[in-house]
Amino acid sequence: TLQSCETNKVIVNREVESTTNGKMLLGHQKKSQLEKAPYSDWYTPEHDSYNVDAETIAQLKKEKLGSYNLTVFLGTWCGDSHREIPRLMKILETVKYPEQKLTIIAVNRKKEAPNGEEGLFNIKRVPTIIVKKYGKEIGRIIESTQSGYLEKDLLEIIKKDNTSAKDLFK
Repeated sequence: TLQSCETNKVIVNREVESTTNGKMLLGHQKKSQLEKAPYSDWYTPEHDSYNVDAETIAQLKKEKLGSYNLTVFLGTWCGDSHREIPRLMKILETVKYPEQKLTIIAVNRKKEAPNGEEGLFNIKRVPTIIVKKYGKEIGRIIESTQSGYLEKDLLEIIKKDNTSAKDLFK
């Protein structure tokens, strides 16, 4: 049998219209898509009003958050996503996180993505923010924060990773 050399092209910024839920994003997204209507109705106010914790931001820079990959699952129909995702983006902008290391995947109300990524990551609730280093998951934030601050939860995850990495070289 002949094998096709064509790779599965990932459609980015897919938007679907449903009669019950109106517009919804599905699959891989760019941050800029969240800044467009109707998503900007919830994204922009939350993003703009969120005050990042400067001390934690400084620590995130020191711990090199930018060397980690982030995979974010969200539902544009979900209140928790409306709160956490704009805050996350503001944090990432503040630490000058490299946008190419960020993967945003929007799911439907059944928590499904068009290419089945939710299964690979065992997504049960959104938002789920997965922190990865060298392709390996080192931690995740599910639905809401433990500390009350997204940046503090992110810092906890990477500090744990950096501590265990240092243990290897003792």
